[in-house]
Amino acid sequence: MNPTPTHAVPEPWLIQGGMGIAISNWRLARAVASAGQLGVVSGTAIDNVFVRRLQDHGVDDTLRAVLDRFPVPSVVEDALRRFAAVRRRAGAPYRSLAMLSDRSPRRAVDLVVLASFVEVALAKSGHGGLVGINLLTKVQIPTAATLCGAILAGVDYVMMGAGVPTHIPGVIDDLVHGRRTTLPLAVTGAPADHHASSLSFDPAPFVADATLRRPKFVGIVSSHVLATALFKRSNGPVDGFVVERPSAGGHNAPPRGSYPLDERGGPVYGPRDEVDYAVMSDLGVPFWIGGGVTTAAHVRDAQARGAAGVQVGTMFAYCSESGMEPALRHRVLATMSHESLEVATSTTASSTGYPFKVVELPGTIADPLTFAQRPRRCDLGYLREAYLDERGTTAYRCAAEPLAVYERKGGAREDALATTCLCNGLMATCGLAQVRPDGYEEAPIVTSGDRINEIAVLLAGREDYSARDVIDWLNPAAPRAPRGDAATPALTSGAS
Repeated sequence: MNPTPTHAVPEPWLIQGGMGIAISNWRLARAVASAGQLGVVSGTAIDNVFVRRLQDHGVDDTLRAVLDRFPVPSVVEDALRRFAAVRRRAGAPYRSLAMLSDRSPRRAVDLVVLASFVEVALAKSGHGGLVGINLLTKVQIPTAATLCGAILAGVDYVMMGAGVPTHIPGVIDDLVHGRRTTLPLAVTGAPADHHASSLSFDPAPFVADATLRRPKFVGIVSSHVLATALFKRSNGPVDGFVVERPSAGGHNAPPRGSYPLDERGGPVYGPRDEVDYAVMSDLGVPFWIGGGVTTAAHVRDAQARGAAGVQVGTMFAYCSESGMEPALRHRVLATMSHESLEVATSTTASSTGYPFKVVELPGTIADPLTFAQRPRRCDLGYLREAYLDERGTTAYRCAAEPLAVYERKGGAREDALATTCLCNGLMATCGLAQVRPDGYEEAPIVTSGDRINEIAVLLAGREDYSARDVIDWLNPAAPRAPRGDAATPALTSGAS
């Protein structure tokens, strides 16, 4: 089997960020790709997103056309029989999937492949533009299956952050060639050469004799130091980088070394966290700058530093094509029209240990009252930590689960007190909130970059805006719009 090379097209000056769970959905990615830039779907929790959508909406003609292209019809039939036969009633719980583990049955893994294929195929339909998929290195178990589905659908770019994924270029090459691939699995208490410290995935049932095109791999990093390490140590080609600054939303890389906290408990970044863009340029592959980009002046400044362009998330997160639950999205926009929203960087909210940006919005998990009222549970499990138990068997724990359970599994209580369940919170943010048998509905958690209030420029005289409006507003080559862009400060080279 000979993979076809990635088609030669100009690098986009704009990458739409891969946000949350299904905030960067196929509709948003398709809108951005149709406008000539890189649209990106989020691959996080894609299997649960897919089956919950089936329960709510069933299969329409657009989805049916994509499902008919999937190379293993029996996988499609099984998924539809389980999740699309009966519509979910409003207020009823979703039928969820068992949490993925290293021992998950092939049926569960196949569903991940199908869900990823569907999301990318829908994003690529109806245009000739570029579509990428964003994955978190920290979420390890579904990675190979998610990549397989995306590659089958013709994904153009694979974007990965929240770690240093030196193994992913080789995994991509294996999948494109139809070879069984092996990935590392971080298991606390197990050395790297322990049999529990790896996962394998065989794409053969899906690829058959297909000719697959290798997508470009772009690492999402926080510094030139990490970029250099990823570029030199990867087991295959790294085709570019996104240098994501701490002002970006979602998970942020922590400052290098030990660091103080500010008066609100957020990490303080210093000189060691400043990016040397000359080093980035010397790597010889394109890079994009992400975080705090809200004007065309910021795009031009990034290009002046040698970047191919920028990555933008927050502005797209609140556009009309975003996957954010509509009422929640409109509440954020309405609030922004008369008062400033506060964004805090929490060092405790995420069970990953990474700093995580949260919008301080009443009724969301960032609201202390809402947080306190939520029963602690972990039943989606994407951010669970694998560890060796007393029998030497791989087991799983999460700092968001009940404290007594976490402690019984060897977790430290003080590490978990302020941790929330990002999985359930982010599912609620995209309109797929689980409803519990007692009627409790999971509350959302909203993440955005520090400059969320600068979205207001797109709302002048209206209540909503589109992905195309974002692209037009940021276009560095367009005549300057009369909204004060020239007065906007440029991106700094530091870690602000």
